[in-house]
Amino acid sequence: MTTPAIPEGVKRCPTRQFTLWLAVVGAVLLWGVYAMFLIWYKGLNQTGMNDAYGFALWIWADLAVIALGGGAFFTGFLTYIIGKKELKSIINYAVIIGFICYSSALLILALDIGQPLRGWFIFWHANVHSMLTEVAFCLSCYFAVLTIEFIPLVLENPKLDRIPFLHHLSHNLHEVMAVFAATGVFLSFFHQGSLGGVAGVLYGRPFAFREGLLIWPWTFFLFTWSAAAVGPCFTMLITWLTEKITQKKLVRPEAFQLLAKISGWMLLTYMIAKIADTWYWAAVTAPSKGFSLMDFYSNNPVYGIWILIAELVICGIVPALILITRKGRENKKLLVTAAILAVLGVCINRWVMVLQVMAAPLLPFHDWYMYMPTWQEVATTILPVAYGAILISLAHRYLPVFPHEKELNPGQ
Repeated sequence: MTTPAIPEGVKRCPTRQFTLWLAVVGAVLLWGVYAMFLIWYKGLNQTGMNDAYGFALWIWADLAVIALGGGAFFTGFLTYIIGKKELKSIINYAVIIGFICYSSALLILALDIGQPLRGWFIFWHANVHSMLTEVAFCLSCYFAVLTIEFIPLVLENPKLDRIPFLHHLSHNLHEVMAVFAATGVFLSFFHQGSLGGVAGVLYGRPFAFREGLLIWPWTFFLFTWSAAAVGPCFTMLITWLTEKITQKKLVRPEAFQLLAKISGWMLLTYMIAKIADTWYWAAVTAPSKGFSLMDFYSNNPVYGIWILIAELVICGIVPALILITRKGRENKKLLVTAAILAVLGVCINRWVMVLQVMAAPLLPFHDWYMYMPTWQEVATTILPVAYGAILISLAHRYLPVFPHEKELNPGQ
C-alpha cells in the first residue's frame, strides 16, 4: 500500500486547484527572480539609490521582515523556555513564518551588497568594530537555528517518516528543541537590537540619533522590544489568513488568546518606552543638535506629522489596548484588526528609521530628498512574499504543521 504524502486524517484541496495556485504565485516569483538577475548582472544602477540614499527600499523591507519574524524566537521562548504548553498548537507555524522571514532577509542582503560573490568577506574579513558585522553573524546563525527547528517538521512528512533513520532523527531533534529555542532567543536579542543600534549611533543624522545606556542607544532595546511584541501578532495574522483560505480551524482558541494577551502587554509596555524615548529625543536630544521636532516633519504627504501619530497612536496604543482586554481578544474582528495595526506600526517604525532618516534635510538650504524605487526594487521586495506563499502552501499541504487540525475539524 502506498503511503500518502498528505498527513493522515486531514483533507486538502484537489491537486489541480493546488497546482493552479502555485502557478499564479510562481509567476510573481519569476518576475522577482528576473529583476534579481538584472540587479546581480548589471549592478546597483538598476535601483534608485544615490548619494543621498545609500539605504533604501530593500533595507526597510529587510528590517521589517526581521521584526515580523520575531514571532519565531518569542513564541519559541514562551513555549520551550517558559513552558506555555498552550502554544504547542501554533509553534510549528511560528517557526515556518520565522524561517521565511529570515531567509527573505538574507536574500535581500545578498541583493543589497551589490557583489554577492564577495558576501563571504563579511565572515572572513570581519570588521569587529561594526554592528553590521554582528548583525550578519547573528542573522546567519539564527537562520541556521530556524533551519534546525524546521527540519523535524519536514521529516514528519508521511513518506519520510517511514524511513527509520529519519523517524528517529526527527524524534531526537524534538527532544533537544529547547536548547535551540534558547540559542535563538540569545541570537535574536542581539541582532534585533543591533539593527536598531545602527540607526541610533548615526551622529550625523539627528532624526535617528539617540542617547542610551553605556554604548547602546535606546533604539537597540526598542527594536528588540518591538519585534518581540509585534512578531506574534504577525504569526496570528498569517494563521488567521490561512484559516480563512482553507476554511478550517487550525489552532486552538486558547493559543490565540494567550499569544494575543502576552503580545498586547508587550506592545503596551513597548509603546510607553517608545513614547518616552520620542519625548526625550524631541525635547532634549534634537534641540542639543540645533533642531526642533517639526524640522523632521514636512508638508509633503510622505513625511508629515501624521506618520508619527500613525505609528504611536493608531498603530501602537490602539492595538495594545484591544489586545490587553479580554473582550477585545475574544472578538475575532477586533483581534485581527489589532494584529493588522500592530504589524503596520512596526513597518512604519522601520520605514522612518531607514527612509525618513535619509530624507530629512540637515542644512537650512537643503530640501527634502524624496525617493522613488525602480520596478526592479519593487519586484525583488515582492519576491519574498511570493516565496513565502509557496513555502507555506507546500508546508500546509504535506507537513503536519497544525497538531490539532484533525480534532478541530472532525467532520472534514
